[in-house]
Amino acid sequence: MTAIVAVHGVGHHAPGHSPEEIVSARSATWAKEVAAGVGTSPDQVPLTYAYYAHHLHRNKPVAQGADGLEQLEREQPEAIQEIARWAESLNESFDLGLPSVTAQGRLAVPLRQLVSVIAERLSLDGRLTRAFIALFFRDVALYLGYHEDPARKAAREEVASVIASTRARVVIAHSLGSVVAYEALHAHPELEVELLLTLGSPLALPHGVFDRLSPGPVDGTGHRPAGVRRWVNLSDHGDIVAIPRPLKQHFPTVDLDLTDSIAPFDFHSAAPYLRSAAVSATLAPFLRTTP
Repeated sequence: MTAIVAVHGVGHHAPGHSPEEIVSARSATWAKEVAAGVGTSPDQVPLTYAYYAHHLHRNKPVAQGADGLEQLEREQPEAIQEIARWAESLNESFDLGLPSVTAQGRLAVPLRQLVSVIAERLSLDGRLTRAFIALFFRDVALYLGYHEDPARKAAREEVASVIASTRARVVIAHSLGSVVAYEALHAHPELEVELLLTLGSPLALPHGVFDRLSPGPVDGTGHRPAGVRRWVNLSDHGDIVAIPRPLKQHFPTVDLDLTDSIAPFDFHSAAPYLRSAAVSATLAPFLRTTP
């Protein structure tokens, strides 16, 4: 069997627990989800969870309140412009008829109102959508603040070290984790993996992510890390951060770029992706399945 490293997305910071505890518990959880999809037992999924969130949140305030949008506006006002650009891209992708963004790239309506309209147009739970957007853009801002940010370097070095120490040949990266894994593998071309599987990836998200990658795009194009033999990307039709699609338009060296209906009412969580038929078919050749 082939060793697998899983790189988490947003919302996985667990203060009060040691990184070792988190890695142990979540390695088991992610292996269970993959095994359920493939049709094997968790002990046949040699998966190690690469935990990096503690590097981003060290000495940072903990979000308070029901959804955190007000705190996000207060503490990270620069994130609001990125949300405006995300809303523009989302509007183009889903034809939502959203309130326009001003010429200065700022929201023409209050943030809370905009997110509520998005949730309503896409038939999502408004409270959960507000909470997710606050969480997602907070973590994106923490990671992509500037290229030489020590927290950013520590996060990607954490991921690279787990890939190296486990000798992993497969990397599964979800959400913001796809950005961290992409940068870690570029920073360490000596790391050779047979498969990079990105799930719900915001790598192509204009301005907020795509234009701030390290290494940056060349002539509007991102490139597969040198040590990656095959890159497969999967996004849910309703995933509101895996935009714009197709990813291959911005990363032409993606080998297979899939869009599928993963979980109609759970648009971005890792578990439905991990249990999906597309992920199972991609990972099955690397795993020992049981009858």
